[in-house]
Parts: sequence; structure tokens; C-alpha cells
Amino acid sequence: MNTPKELRYSEEHEWVKTEGEQVRIGITDFAQSELGDIVFVELPEEGDEVTAGEPFGSVESVKTVSELYSPVSGKVVAVNEDLSDNPEFVNESPYEKAWMVVVELSDSSELDKLMTAEQYEAMVKED
Repeated sequence: MNTPKELRYSEEHEWVKTEGEQVRIGITDFAQSELGDIVFVELPEEGDEVTAGEPFGSVESVKTVSELYSPVSGKVVAVNEDLSDNPEFVNESPYEKAWMVVVELSDSSELDKLMTAEQYEAMVKED
């Protein structure tokens, strides 16, 4: 399981990369391996508001459809349009090519509630 140390993680298996007042969000290597082959990704539009703990989209695999839960609140300022034509990026490159959205934070203190890589790995091992 690949868990980059510089990222933060949510209990719903999303990763967060801080980029100033914005964050880049995707799903973890563990999540994509559990889901299997991703065949479709549904994401919000630029300008949409997302709320921490609430769904902001979904991923569909050959096995199931899973909701994506926003780890933070704010406004979507970028959407990875490549995933429409290449949903397999989620399996191939969950941390590089398969980022999903960039969100301008409305409350940066929400980042403090996310897990470190070590905490996330410990949570996954418990499941």
C-alpha cells in the first residue's frame, strides 16, 4: 500500500494535498485496490461548494459504486477532466494523474482533523 507521508487522509479513504489556501483531493491507493477496476468517475463542477463529510461525487468500479466524501469544506476551483475519458488513472496513479478536485478552503482548521499517513495506515490495518 502506497501512502505518501506528505499527504493527509480521511476516514473515507480520500487523500488531501495542501497547496497554499487550496487542497488537491483524490482517493487513496488502498481505496482503489479495494474497489477494483474503476470504469467511471462522477465529479462536481467548478464553482460548486463542497462540505466536509458530505458526498461530492462517486466512482464506479466493475464491483460497485462508491460515494466520494469531501474531507474539507470550500469551493471547487479545478476538476480533473482527464478522468472522464481515463477513469483507469484512479487505479494506475491514484496520487498523481488521478487527483479529482482542487478546493479553495473555507476553513483551514478542518485540515487538523485529518489523519497523518501513519494514522491512516493504522486505521486500514484495523479494518
